[in-house]
Amino acid sequence: MYATLKKVTDKAIRLNFTVGAFNMHNLEMLPAMIRAAKDMGSPIIIQTSAGTAEYIGYGVIANVCKYLAEYESIEVVLHLDHANYFADIRKAIDAGYSSVMYDGSSLHFKENVLRTQEVVEYAHARGVSVEGELGTIGGMEEGAAVQESQKAYTNPEDAKRFVMETGIDALAVAVGTNHGQYKSKTELNIPLLKEIHETVDIPLVIHGGTGVKDEDIQQCTKYGVRKFNVGTELLVGWTREAAKLFSQTKENTSLRKNIVPCNEAVASVIKNKIGIFLNA
Repeated sequence: MYATLKKVTDKAIRLNFTVGAFNMHNLEMLPAMIRAAKDMGSPIIIQTSAGTAEYIGYGVIANVCKYLAEYESIEVVLHLDHANYFADIRKAIDAGYSSVMYDGSSLHFKENVLRTQEVVEYAHARGVSVEGELGTIGGMEEGAAVQESQKAYTNPEDAKRFVMETGIDALAVAVGTNHGQYKSKTELNIPLLKEIHETVDIPLVIHGGTGVKDEDIQQCTKYGVRKFNVGTELLVGWTREAAKLFSQTKENTSLRKNIVPCNEAVASVIKNKIGIFLNA
């Protein structure tokens, strides 16, 4: 069934697991992503950037997600990732997204609070969940780019105030991860994550999950992470498979013969990650 972020993270808290949040980059990937989660018996959060949503169509993505959620009998959340503008968030909500993230992490604390409050007011009135961010996560992906010198860890006391003043449903924290990191693994600040978890009472979110060591995921779950983002690993896997296959096939070969293996590569990553999230 089509679900909100709050619904699946509440379930994750109750059953002590983490929900995987996976970025889709084209519509071809979507059925394979959802079926991979179904095979693993887990809810799934499908994420898009505003750019991907504009490219495909907010309503197109929402309607396909809703259909597949019902057809496959699986809890599916459709989440707008790293939205910097209220206009994009409004488009997503009005089109049927069940969750949105407002990223005001580059703003001063008070302005981040005020803008996030505006998003929460609009979203909650329409039954949509909201993720906020405090602290800045390094690296680069579509919708988010932060230089190494601009990275800033989440302050636990600020996090407590931010959660109380905004009413968000989940908090993205900066504890050492980087967007777009896939050639190496990061060193998470686990003591900081633990302190944040002990200070706030809502689910925490890890961004830049591709760069996190598998053995650290257990600690993330232990200390309150209920949404774990994975994007780069899917993009790299799909692109590598596509580059290999399209370089070897004739021009008049059915696209399906090349694209299906690309989607299978994505599904394989998702199954592996969900297996870790369920058993952390």
